Amino acid sequence: MPGGRGLRRIAALGSLALLAACGRIIPPAAPPPTPPSAVVAPAPSLANAVQAGVSAGPAIASLGLDPARAALALASFRESCPRLLGRSDASGLTRAEDWRPACAAAPGWNPAEAPRFFATWFEAVRVGDGRAFATGYYEPEIAGVRQRRPGFDVPVHAVPPDLVQARPGDAPPTDRGTQPFGRYNADGRFENHFDRGAIEDGALAGKGLEIAWVADPVELFFLQVQGSGRLRASDGSVMRIGYAGRNGHPYTGIGKLLNQRGLIGSGPGQYPGSMQGLKRYLRENPEAGRALMRENRSYVFFRELTGDGPLGTLGVPVRARASAAADPAFVPLGAPVWLALDRAEANGVWIAQDTGGAIRGANRFDTFWGAGEEAAVIAGGMAARGQALVLLPQGTLARLKAR
Repeated sequence: MPGGRGLRRIAALGSLALLAACGRIIPPAAPPPTPPSAVVAPAPSLANAVQAGVSAGPAIASLGLDPARAALALASFRESCPRLLGRSDASGLTRAEDWRPACAAAPGWNPAEAPRFFATWFEAVRVGDGRAFATGYYEPEIAGVRQRRPGFDVPVHAVPPDLVQARPGDAPPTDRGTQPFGRYNADGRFENHFDRGAIEDGALAGKGLEIAWVADPVELFFLQVQGSGRLRASDGSVMRIGYAGRNGHPYTGIGKLLNQRGLIGSGPGQYPGSMQGLKRYLRENPEAGRALMRENRSYVFFRELTGDGPLGTLGVPVRARASAAADPAFVPLGAPVWLALDRAEANGVWIAQDTGGAIRGANRFDTFWGAGEEAAVIAGGMAARGQALVLLPQGTLARLKAR
């Protein structure tokens, strides 16, 4: 769910978590244990990884990295390197130059020896207590066309030109300390942009912002949750679209709302908390479903993508079974992450190349599974707990400790 990103996700609720990509409901987590002895002492307000506490993990060679999965991660790490070397790290863990040795070695490294690459150039650290929660997302494909025609009446919008970030002092900052997005009215005052209901009622009609048209508003809603997807026309042509921005309203997960209303479960009149279950509710209750979707006032705008894959926040294509979304305040974007979860298919090395509105906090990840029915099934049911390690350039931990 990169909600920032090429692909976007969803959010947590009290003792339950609504999952990015599909609105799944997760059982409550047990209270976290006391974190291991940290290099940097935890702070009351955990704004980034340094404040959450960083401690040494096991030797990477002892993790038993699967060669095939590690090779996929190595390829994605190579693609991330140009961005890693040219951006600041919001987590406070690394500097751009820290990544230079590994990035210099990556292009010539034999993929068959990918586990040794990670063991040679990286060290494993825990952020906080390392207790991980991972969901899944995928690239959906839905029926869509470039030009409006009968049966394709739901517009896909580009970013409105008046959608801007507030100037300092014109609006209160967000909980991340950034200025919110909205628009300036005719009087020059900053205000919220149109919400989902207003846009669906035509607030952006006639402005030339329609880049495509789709047949099914439910499918478009979930494509917005994923943040990227493919539109397939009846002649077989495909248009790939990706996240370009959103209207600035907060995301509200519809799975959370249905759960609060007693509609998630296995009893009479209840629906599974998976993506498939949520879609079933929306189709079986069209009027209530339309109103429910409008309770999520957040609205995603798209642009056409012409590369070989959907783009994540890092600006490189996300790759199936190799790319993951993470909170950049706790994981440097472009860094490898090792997951050991209670869903074996998600175990191994991933590269943090994406973000999401619901992917917040230390050790919260969203794993990318590609396109197609298998990807939809895995992503739609992914809700895994376990342990996470962030792989940082050799020497990072010593530098943090000295600081």
